[in-house]
Amino acid sequence: MQEVLAHAPTAGGTRTGAAIQLRGLTKRFGHLAAVEGVSLEVPRGQVFGLLGPNGAGKTTTIKLMTGLVTPTSGTVVLGGYDISRQRSRAVQQVGAVLEGSRNVYWSLSAWQNLLYFGRLKGLRTAEIKPRAERLLGDLDLWERRNQQVGGFSRGMQQKVAVAAALVTDPGIVLLDEPTIGLDVEAAQTVRQWVVRLAHQDGKTIVLTTHQLAMAEELCDRVAVIRDGHIVTDLPTHELLDRYAEDRFEVEVGGTDGTDATLANILPAELPVDAAPGSADGHTIITLPTADQETLHQVLARLHAGAVPVLGVSRVRPSLEAVFVKLVRGE
Repeated sequence: MQEVLAHAPTAGGTRTGAAIQLRGLTKRFGHLAAVEGVSLEVPRGQVFGLLGPNGAGKTTTIKLMTGLVTPTSGTVVLGGYDISRQRSRAVQQVGAVLEGSRNVYWSLSAWQNLLYFGRLKGLRTAEIKPRAERLLGDLDLWERRNQQVGGFSRGMQQKVAVAAALVTDPGIVLLDEPTIGLDVEAAQTVRQWVVRLAHQDGKTIVLTTHQLAMAEELCDRVAVIRDGHIVTDLPTHELLDRYAEDRFEVEVGGTDGTDATLANILPAELPVDAAPGSADGHTIITLPTADQETLHQVLARLHAGAVPVLGVSRVRPSLEAVFVKLVRGE
């Protein structure tokens, strides 16, 4: 985990290099520990994935960060403000969309919801209006801005919830299953926002999702929680590299990947797996071993057969495959 040095306290709070600090965070419901001893530091400008199976403690951790649930022990520091001692200042740092919760008021219109949540965080109407216009326009809700949210579809209600979380321009955005119920185009808009908010605007995004392909695409770093404990916390590329297999993949062009194309090029005794060619004519050949001599033999055959080699890499698992191993304790 990245080491973060604390700076001297200021009048506003204890400022640190991290946007989010969780230290020994524990929440018990009776004898059941939903979260136990969770410690994390998330720097500013990072997309951080908090992943885990159902019941692992993800949503409880998010609710602890937003102040909706009080910890049994441990501390939550948001933007340098301890939520237990500086609650008002801490929660002003955060916008959240919580899965399974009613994030907006159904009796209000989309426009009224954004004005309400903006004012709730202390913004003036003049500050809120241009942001609300942009957000509702981007989500294709502008024409229906004056309609009650209770009459919207689930996906449209989720769009309003995302807009309400962003209307105050918070430094930290907590997104718990943010694309549930969204159509493909709206979900893509949310994904693009996540990248822009973190990498261009310097905001910190905490993302929980069961869509692991999306997490792999978006997250700079991933922590996996199991039974209330963090079992791994690494940059995404390091986590995937750690589980890379001892085999090679060779990407080639100029072939459709059929047996007929490669039969006279590759050694007959080598049980390679040639994936079907893609639309651009590229094919992935998977070797059964990481033996350098075998790799050189295959590359020599491809060169002799005038098959262009586009790249060689170790077999890298998907985040989903790694996730399954981690939740199984493998």
